[in-house]
Amino acid sequence: MSRKGVGLAAFDRSRITSAQYASHGNSLRSSHSTSIATQLSVFRSLLQNFAQTHAKDIRSNPNFRAEFARMCAAIGVDPLASSSGASGKDGGGSFWAQLLGNSVNDFYFELAVRAVEVCSATREENGGLIGVKEVKDRIMSTRMEGGAEITDDDILRAVTTLKPLGSSYSTLTVGHKLYIRSVPKELNIDQSAVLEAAQLLGYVSVSMLMLNLRWPRARAKTAVDDLVSESMLWVDKQCDEWEYWSPGFMLEIQGGGNAG
Repeated sequence: MSRKGVGLAAFDRSRITSAQYASHGNSLRSSHSTSIATQLSVFRSLLQNFAQTHAKDIRSNPNFRAEFARMCAAIGVDPLASSSGASGKDGGGSFWAQLLGNSVNDFYFELAVRAVEVCSATREENGGLIGVKEVKDRIMSTRMEGGAEITDDDILRAVTTLKPLGSSYSTLTVGHKLYIRSVPKELNIDQSAVLEAAQLLGYVSVSMLMLNLRWPRARAKTAVDDLVSESMLWVDKQCDEWEYWSPGFMLEIQGGGNAG
């Protein structure tokens, strides 16, 4: 039994059906995009009204400021990024500046400058790796009476303003602690593990790393030597076995002693 060939009409119907599907798909995508754009416009309008109503609280209250920034992030608005407007009264400046005036915008840029000053002043002590809390405490210790309160969250947001400048400043987490890195050097896995271990007692030794991380001596010694060469660990040679201390931990102890 011979099979009947497919006629030209069948191909034409297939092309028409495919074109209809494609047209319908494009229509759905266009409708979906329009709907999302409308929703984002409504959210942005509500965010502007909220910001204008609570501008004073956002400027003066660090916790309120952090919550507002999280609200922005939830709808994909980066408050510290430049606005997308290219011209006109809506163009230029950051989202903070557009909504609240330059005071809040300047607050973060000025805070970034202060953070850079602290990182630069302490780089020889810590090798360019300093805790966010330590940066905040140092800045707070020099602020004028009546100056704005700042939080760790403010420091982190201030550091992000440096990224467009192509700087080497970035943040990273080691263990449970947040750090600012002011040198382009990347920590490898072993170095991160050593710094995390040093957070527990403030120091590590080669034998401690060998016992707790089950590393061979050569691996443990290489990791601590690399960190010592970058000033990220300090050596105490007065013990039977050399101890490698975290600069931040030692400075915290000194600060606590001075406070007492």
